Amino acid sequence: MLKIHNKSLQDLEFAKVLEQISEYCSTELGKETALKIVPYKTEEELFSGLYKTHEYVGSFDNNNAIPNHYFEGIGQELQLLGIENSLIEISGFRKVNALSNTVNLHINFFKKFKEYYPTLFKLSDDIEYTTAIIEKIDGVIDRFGEIKDDASPSLLNIRREMNGVKGKINQSFSSALSMYNSSGLLDDIRETVVENRRVLAVKAMYRKRVKGTALGTSKTGSIIYIEPQATEQFTRQLVNLQFDEREEINKILKELTNFLRPYYGLLIAYQSFLTTIDVVSAKAKYAQSMDAILPKINKERRLNLIDAYHPLLLLSNKRKRVVTYPQTVTLSDNNRIIVISGPNAGGKSITLKTIGLLQLMLQSGMLLPVHERSEICLFERVLTDIGDNQSIENHLSTYSYRLKNMNFFLRKCNSKTLFLIDEFGTGSDPELGGALAETFLEEFYHRNAFGVITTHYANLKMLANELPNASNANMLFDRRSLEPSFKLIIGEAGSSFTFEVAQKNGIPYGLINRAKKKIEKGKVRFDATIAKLQKQRNQMEKTSTQLAEEEVKAREEAKKLENLNERIQTKLESYQQLYDHNQRMIYLGNKVNDAAERYFYSKKKRSLIGELLAIIETENSKRKVKTKEEKKETKKLTTVVAKEVEKKVEVIREQKKEEKKKVAEIEKKKPKHIFKVGDRVRLPDGKAVGTIDTIERKKVVINYGFFTTNVAIDQLELVEAKK
Repeated sequence: MLKIHNKSLQDLEFAKVLEQISEYCSTELGKETALKIVPYKTEEELFSGLYKTHEYVGSFDNNNAIPNHYFEGIGQELQLLGIENSLIEISGFRKVNALSNTVNLHINFFKKFKEYYPTLFKLSDDIEYTTAIIEKIDGVIDRFGEIKDDASPSLLNIRREMNGVKGKINQSFSSALSMYNSSGLLDDIRETVVENRRVLAVKAMYRKRVKGTALGTSKTGSIIYIEPQATEQFTRQLVNLQFDEREEINKILKELTNFLRPYYGLLIAYQSFLTTIDVVSAKAKYAQSMDAILPKINKERRLNLIDAYHPLLLLSNKRKRVVTYPQTVTLSDNNRIIVISGPNAGGKSITLKTIGLLQLMLQSGMLLPVHERSEICLFERVLTDIGDNQSIENHLSTYSYRLKNMNFFLRKCNSKTLFLIDEFGTGSDPELGGALAETFLEEFYHRNAFGVITTHYANLKMLANELPNASNANMLFDRRSLEPSFKLIIGEAGSSFTFEVAQKNGIPYGLINRAKKKIEKGKVRFDATIAKLQKQRNQMEKTSTQLAEEEVKAREEAKKLENLNERIQTKLESYQQLYDHNQRMIYLGNKVNDAAERYFYSKKKRSLIGELLAIIETENSKRKVKTKEEKKETKKLTTVVAKEVEKKVEVIREQKKEEKKKVAEIEKKKPKHIFKVGDRVRLPDGKAVGTIDTIERKKVVINYGFFTTNVAIDQLELVEAKK
């Protein structure tokens, strides 16, 4: 059973996270539910909640987007269903209809894509699918929110009679309007509508000449609005029919309300289902806003948060466009407790709150803004003591309240507890309070609890150094600029930089020296030693980073030079072989040329053949049978040379293409010649020149003397224009 104390939720500002999530909800019920989120009580509920959020986030990046889930709450309608002989208004039925439609849409969707959304499908599969509600309401109410004429036989007859009476009203009114208007008794506007009745706009002076009932006057009193006597009878009939219509509609709505009563439980389930979907959607959108993920959850006791961000700080800094620094923290059986020290405003409290808030978020079914290699475990309790906890109502000082809180910790703390304490031991005499805090920490340690505390007390730093499964940590602080680096370093305690910070804030150097003399020299030396070690650590880290970067660059440069050297060596060898081959061919060519010249003058075939055989024998004596490796090497060199030649040929081709393009552009820029009969022309790829005999539209007949041919006029080149 997972139990998270309300004070932990308050200390870690969990309510602010819920407010941000509620802003992503699209329904009022969803917003109310989001604000009431608390950590899950059982692991089964927790994993179900986490997987729902994780699946919904996945829907943002695939093609199977989850349908819109917006709905209007039907709380009032559900109340009416619980009251006998009650009646739901038309607007209420429309909300019920829309709710049923939306739920059915989601049930069908998750059934179709249950491989993508198995947990959400399981949630929807528990809801009954029915179209009876939709069909019944659609049979009574149309899409404009009006009761249909055929909702009942009686309503159909009433409305038919009403239409007939309305026709008679219009006919009798038009007759009266025409008669009195021709007599000049009406104002320019002639008619208007009063109390939903058509009336004549009669001039006040002719009031008694018009038969009918006066229903009002104009503001000035110059016009009297009269309903003609001829229409009064039909109007009374219409009023009676309208009353009958209302009675029939109420009867129909009561029947429809009674029809819904057996579905009372199902409608509650529908509303609950869509509210859950709305909250899950809001959690998913919140996760997307800060690139949150579902980290690995292990069964062992191991908490490894890599590049973890405080969600409230991350989103606030995003809006301000300010950098947010992540933290990396590891807690395990070998390192259960971390004591963070260092100067104020260095990020100790934020680190503490980040660990606690992320744990609460995970155990409430939310994804975390951490690195994908992060791991997290579950705790039955998360206990916190953060901030100034003075209790004015109970007349408790800060220290008294903290002691009361420590007493609660001692009752609840065990191996499945995560405790987080800010400024541990403060509020009392440093030596006495520090000793008591040290005892508390030892007790938590012996109970195998996991925890992170922040402190300035040297004895707590020393205790963390002595305990085998605890460690010190510090927030890096640049001693030169006296600015925090917001980086947590595990393994060594941090200096408070008390005097350095005081000096930066303008406290006179003389006063600082006097203060130093008032405390033990050993304590000053201890704090100074810690500060010195921290400074050296910072410098070593910077140097290590620089060396690593330079080493990577050097390796890359060496690799580039090695590759370049290999390519150059290969080219040199191939060019050398090509040069040697060409020299040999020139030498042999000269010898053959000399033999041919001697034969030219002597005509002695035998001596020519002898010389040629001697040349061949001499060359063959230099040859040897090539091994497979040599053949491969020769082939490789030949390939390299061929590639080089191919590159050069490609360059020449590109140059020729560019030249052709330039020529084509020049040709385009030249003014086009208008061809006429008698012009001497030729085709671009041909040498034959002919004369244009005839021109018909875009075709011409060219006479070459022995034959004629038809060609398109835009294919011709002008050789000589007709004079």
